[in-house]
Amino acid sequence: MFAKFAAALTVAISVLSAGVSAAPTNTDLVARGGFHSFNGYQGLSSFHNFDNFYGADNFDNSHFSESSISVVKEKEVVCHSQSITIIQQRLLVLQEMAKRIISEQICEVETQTVVFEQFHSSLHGFSRDLRRFSGRNVGYDSGILSHFNDFYESDGSLSVNDWGFSGHDLGNSYIVPSGNNWDNSRSFGSVGNAYRSARSAVTKF
Repeated sequence: MFAKFAAALTVAISVLSAGVSAAPTNTDLVARGGFHSFNGYQGLSSFHNFDNFYGADNFDNSHFSESSISVVKEKEVVCHSQSITIIQQRLLVLQEMAKRIISEQICEVETQTVVFEQFHSSLHGFSRDLRRFSGRNVGYDSGILSHFNDFYESDGSLSVNDWGFSGHDLGNSYIVPSGNNWDNSRSFGSVGNAYRSARSAVTKF
């Protein structure tokens, strides 16, 4: 359930700088064919193996496709509508958890920025799922979600254990909840209108 919530999380943070810092140069990223590598970005050791998680040509996990998904057919989950306040509370908790992880477990501000932008941009894929633009079913990976209870050590500090997966494993244990009201005859229009209404309410930083 938390992964389903997490995937819907939308956070927009933009930093505008005018003449305060030098603009990035072409040497900030290592060009490799048609994509860029963040391994060793700006000589920072915290970027070691950055590209390995999703792939150097897959910064925002945009290559995640229906062919990457293995649906867990023996486990049926039906959605049950809850109060919107309940949903918003849980999404805010997930937002603050993401901020805690980034601010407590990354000390280089450049790495904080790149990791957040990767996290933020990767959520756009779920937006496309919800609007049925991606070809993927709306769901979540139960295998990755199973680590939700592993966030904390016994003393309440954040865990630093390697949980043994990467972004390449996303989709291996996919759950697709049933019971939503999607209707091919009308929902493309109504969901499109809902998306545009939501986007028009977003503050432009």
